[in-house]
Amino acid sequence: MVTKTEDAHLNRLENQVDNGGGGVWEYLCLVRKLKLRRSEKVLKHGLSILNDPKKRSALGPDEWTLYEQVAVAAMDCQRLDVAKDCIKVLQKRFPESKRVGRLEAMLLEAKGSWDEAEKAYTSLLEDNPLDQIIHKRRVAMAKAQGNISGAIEWLNKYLEIFMADHDAWRELAEIYISLQM
Repeated sequence: MVTKTEDAHLNRLENQVDNGGGGVWEYLCLVRKLKLRRSEKVLKHGLSILNDPKKRSALGPDEWTLYEQVAVAAMDCQRLDVAKDCIKVLQKRFPESKRVGRLEAMLLEAKGSWDEAEKAYTSLLEDNPLDQIIHKRRVAMAKAQGNISGAIEWLNKYLEIFMADHDAWRELAEIYISLQM
């Protein structure tokens, strides 16, 4: 939940960035910290940093975090070419990373390659069965395909492991309500 203060700060920064007043990196960090999806703006402003070698190198190790943030934003905006390029850079830097593997699976999902994405998620869960993000991606993937019973099944499996996740319980309840169960 975003507080009023955080929301005001975000809106002020967003206006500043949109009007060329600087603060792009601060804005991107705040969006990430608050776990918001402002995909079009993240894509636009993130690429402005990544495409400028001087700005990009000034980030130090945060460069990789920005590549990940921009890749997700690009998938949200259906700019799969940009997402693929970002993931390729991350893959080269972190060849055995499960986190990059998750991004690759998300790209398959964004392309509509559901079976391939499911195989990738299954493989990643074999290595780390407690990866909450992957479990949640499976739910999202079932919902995206209109497979409500599949989403319910994945949510129930998720909640067997992560019983304290209030948002997941709420999501399951909302699905049941929508089905008038």
